Formats: sequence, structure tokens, C-alpha cells
Amino acid sequence: MVEPGSRATKIRPPAAAGLFYAGDPRRLQATVSELLGSVPRSTNVMPKALIAPHAGYVYSGRVAAQAFATLCEAGQSVKRVVLIGPAHFVPVRGIAAPTVDAFETPLGRVPVDRDALSAIFELVVETDAPHAPEHSLEVELPFLQALLPSFAVVPLAIGDAKVQDVAEVLRRLWGGPETLIVVSSDLSHYHDYDTARRIDAATAAAIERAEWENLGPDQACGFLAVAGLLAETSRRRLAPQRLALCNSGDTAGGRDPPQVPAASWSARARAYSCRISTNGSELAGTRSQVVASLSEKRQLPPRPVSSSPSLSSRQVDSSMSATEASQPGLTMTL
Repeated sequence: MVEPGSRATKIRPPAAAGLFYAGDPRRLQATVSELLGSVPRSTNVMPKALIAPHAGYVYSGRVAAQAFATLCEAGQSVKRVVLIGPAHFVPVRGIAAPTVDAFETPLGRVPVDRDALSAIFELVVETDAPHAPEHSLEVELPFLQALLPSFAVVPLAIGDAKVQDVAEVLRRLWGGPETLIVVSSDLSHYHDYDTARRIDAATAAAIERAEWENLGPDQACGFLAVAGLLAETSRRRLAPQRLALCNSGDTAGGRDPPQVPAASWSARARAYSCRISTNGSELAGTRSQVVASLSEKRQLPPRPVSSSPSLSSRQVDSSMSATEASQPGLTMTL
């Protein structure tokens, strides 16, 4: 559990508690512990970045746990988490940073790193409106609270932003071992089981090849955050490695529509490994998840971060309804 070092004067209360995850602190702690205990732990690699799903825990919790479990043994050094994901409900032009002093979940309050936000002030807009109802960032916090002794968060909600601006934000906040980057995103939406598997396999392959120019809103709701991360990690010659790729039809919902596919990666400094994992289903259509990770010892040739009009002109879908709490998301580690 994480509590702020000093009493915050302005708190962002939880919006997804009791919907996407348990609202009772003891139940939530037990759920997170159970999910983390159900997946293998990595003991030899500390991820620099994670891509994690943001659906309800009953559907995507195990996939998310596969990413966050990489912090179980090596996460003690993390003091700052850059948490970035799509704004689903309130349209925003650019990247939205909150004005609050802390984000609250049933497990406690996580202080916002105001100093870090000041380092990117000209790249973001300060507004609490997109953050107030948003679940994509909030659902990642209980995992972090359960695993990290003490940390501050840099919460950023992406609207109609340029990939280059997202990459620049991550470049400035990259830091050292004290900084972890968590990108929150789902994959495809509203497809039947087989269609989702085909689309998400192609998306996973694009992520693994760092082909961020090929990502769009049809592949991932957080495509701009993912693309910005891949653009920056490509510049640093880092490569993602997959842990698993699965969908909700394999777990909670059967294989008739509606279903939700998902994927997962984790960072390895040595050999590439891939395994199949599962995630939950949704109420209407199919959504996918991915978990990926990059190791600073596994490198790609440098790729230029060039302008991509097709990406920068797209808008993240902001029409997701509250009933989509059952849809799974994406997890990746660097």
C-alpha cells in the first residue's frame, strides 16, 4: 500500500472501484495477491516499461498480473511511475496532466509527482476533466500499490496527440532504475473470436517489430501511448519480447461473440520466450490485450522517429461506455 508522504490538498477519488475491481480494500488486496500468485515471477530482469490491460480484473487481471509480476523481486528501486493511457470519456487535444496532489484507490493514496510534471509542462495541458472518470490509469494502480513500497505517479491521459510528443514526454521522464513506465492499452474491439485472433496477432507482431507507424485505433485504444513508447524505445535500440497472447474467449466468456482477445510480453535480458495466456470477455464484442517488455540488453537497429500524419491526425475513441468495464487490455514491459 502506498500513502502520500504528506497530506494531499487535492485528491482524485477512485472512479472504477466496485466496477472494474473490488471496492473493499481487503477484497481488492486479496484479489491482487491471488492474481500475482497465479503467474510465474521473473527474478532476473527489472523491466523499464510495461504495457498493461485496463479491463475489469475478472477478465484481464491475470494478463495484467503477468506484466506486474516482473516487479515482484526487482521493483524495490522504483520510486516514480510514469502512467500513460487513453482518455476514453472526455475529449482532450494533446496530453492531459492532472492538477491534483494524489490519486486514491481503496488501497490508499498515491502522490502525484508534481516536479516531474513541471519538466514537461509545455508538452501537456493541465486539466482534471479527462482524469476524473477515466479507468485506464486507475486500474493499474492497485497492482503497483501491492508491489512497490513507496512511489509517486506521473498520470498522463492521451487524447488527440502526436506520437512525437508522447515520445518526447517519455524521453524527458525516462530517468534511471528509479523510474518505471506503464502504458495502459487494450487491443482490438468488437470482433468475433477468430477475427480478433487474426487482428491481434498482427498487432502483437507489429509491436514486437517496433512498427509503431502501423498502429491505429482499430488495433489498440491506447495506440498513441504504445506508439510513443515504441518510438522512444526504438531510438534507444530496445526491443520488446512477448510473454503471451490470448483472448477472453479462452477464459471467461466462451468462443461465441462477444469475446475479447489479449496478449502479453515481459522483458528478458537473454533468450526470447513466448507463452500463451488468457484473458476475459466483454459484454458486446471482442477486445484484446497485450503484455510486452523490453530489456536494455536486447537491441534493435536505430529507427528514425519521423512524422506520421495518419497517426497524429487520429483521435482516441472517447465513446467507450461504462459497460465496457468487462473488456480486457494490454500489458508490456521494457
